[in-house]
Amino acid sequence: MRYHSPATFEDASAIAAAASGVTRFLAGGTDVLVQMRADIVTPDDLIDIKHIPGVKDIVQEDDKCWSIGAAVAGAELTAHVGLCADWPGVIEGMALVGSTQVQGRATLIGNLCNGSPAADSVPGLAAAGAEVSVVGPKGTRQVKVEDIPAGPGKTTLAKGEVISGIYLPARGKGGGDAYLRFIPRTEMDIAVVGCAVNLRVEGDKITEARVVLGAVAPTIVVVEEAAKALIGSTLDDKALDALAAAASAACRPINDKRGTIAFRTDVAGVLARRAAKIAYDRARGAK
Repeated sequence: MRYHSPATFEDASAIAAAASGVTRFLAGGTDVLVQMRADIVTPDDLIDIKHIPGVKDIVQEDDKCWSIGAAVAGAELTAHVGLCADWPGVIEGMALVGSTQVQGRATLIGNLCNGSPAADSVPGLAAAGAEVSVVGPKGTRQVKVEDIPAGPGKTTLAKGEVISGIYLPARGKGGGDAYLRFIPRTEMDIAVVGCAVNLRVEGDKITEARVVLGAVAPTIVVVEEAAKALIGSTLDDKALDALAAAASAACRPINDKRGTIAFRTDVAGVLARRAAKIAYDRARGAK
């Protein structure tokens, strides 16, 4: 195995593009190191991006957008007062990833690039309208978070491409978000269903909304019909019923020992209702 510690993301991209065998990027290492120890994967080239300048930074830009470096750990996110105040739903998702020890290393980008349909941080990022910066042999491009997962364990990233950072839009007035999941145990489990809701209000009326489901399809699902059910409403029972129905209708889950298709489909609607109520209360409190 060849270990690399590039000085820039362009260097990291060039190494990955030139590699002919199994390549892995190392940021937090909570996935790749476990896989290596379990003999699931042995990289021919391990590219450590932790020492690239800026990868541990959390910065709020002049336009109030947030820039999050590729190696920022979950524990650092949950300790950041400003980011938690603006995007609590995004932080809630990441805070559910693993144990306290794992939180000290795990990253948003690692959770995204692992390609798990049940990744807890990804629905909240997608609901927030987050984008990632992808550095590759052809330059840098901005990609919506929901366009990165391609299926279990797969992403849409091309050979030589690496994500250098995540960008969250400005929160603005009257905005609120939330993430909820169902798991069989009380903690440290993988989501059977996850749901993120992000919305904005003017007065008591919802003017913008995004609803994203996790663990109910091969990738996360952005449910446009669920968002439409919320927009223009004051989150009355009719809107909540339509929201739940749309969320359940968007599910394409599997049967396994952790949950049946029928169970996951029903729970998606229940979580959508609950997450919408939390997001709505947060949005009204942010007016």
